[in-house]
Amino acid sequence: MKGSHARAPKHATIREVAAAAGVSTSTVSRAFSRPELLSAATVERVQREAERLAYVPNQSARALSTGLRQAVALIVPDVANPFFPPLIRGVERRCDELGISVLLGDTDETADKETQLATKLAAQSDGVILAAPRSSEEVLRRLAESTPVVLVNRDLDDVPRVLIDSASGMRSAVEHLATLGHDQIAYASGPSGSWADDQRRQAVRSAARRHKVRVTNLKASRPTFEAGMALAPDLAASDCSAVIAFDDVLAQGIIAGLQRQGVRVPADLSVIGCDDLLAATTYPSLTAIGADIGEAGRRAVDQLMAVINSGDTDAGEAVTMDTHLAVRDSTAAPRTGQ
Repeated sequence: MKGSHARAPKHATIREVAAAAGVSTSTVSRAFSRPELLSAATVERVQREAERLAYVPNQSARALSTGLRQAVALIVPDVANPFFPPLIRGVERRCDELGISVLLGDTDETADKETQLATKLAAQSDGVILAAPRSSEEVLRRLAESTPVVLVNRDLDDVPRVLIDSASGMRSAVEHLATLGHDQIAYASGPSGSWADDQRRQAVRSAARRHKVRVTNLKASRPTFEAGMALAPDLAASDCSAVIAFDDVLAQGIIAGLQRQGVRVPADLSVIGCDDLLAATTYPSLTAIGADIGEAGRRAVDQLMAVINSGDTDAGEAVTMDTHLAVRDSTAAPRTGQ
């Protein structure tokens, strides 16, 4: 999916400066927005080539020559889910540094609403960041052909994206449980159509095969506290001695539901969450897979600005962020005889 957008700048593009300086477009962007992240020699080289090519990095000046609206749209599936506030803050702080505004939309986990919001906000902004989008590949590609788009936690070839690699953390979680002695576990899955859920589920199954651990899949209606509580009776009645949940909210609900069933965590059943956002508010403290979600938001903005400034979707690149497992009090060796 290649091509220039209609609002391509009249001055030298960021891609031209990057080529002349022998660096990436994101490095050019940082040379003007966050030069402290680069070496002095790199900043000097980029700025020298930018001056020679009459590149205009200043957003206000660029707005006069390009008609840019100085705003980006951020669309999330559920603003109340603890995963998204750090992402939103990361986007807002980066945009504030760049002197641009953020338009926020919430799709309520609905693909149709996501499409409607994306179309509406694209007309009011210079580009769109779609976090954990639920829309089909066809819809997302069509949107990316008409406006600058960056995806967060959705791996789609030829569309700029920031991916939090939960698979590495999930593998560590299964290894942790296997080392403790668990040989039958459950995975409490997330929303249908979620790239992150598909990635996490596959990683659990792959790691479980390697460690000779059996896996049962439990389907939650959506990643909420209530959905986690609803899974507890089936989990308590199963032969599983541990569960890995799609996210921390689901894990928190599972713990509360198990307590109602008289099942102790971790004495009777171990629980692991994902995103590592609720460890301090969960009792016992939650073993969880975590990542720097705010940084993912910042990187998504940099990706989007590279596309906007160059007018070419190829300016964006796939950025992958690793995850890690934080071991706390919600996991222990299985009960004897379990």
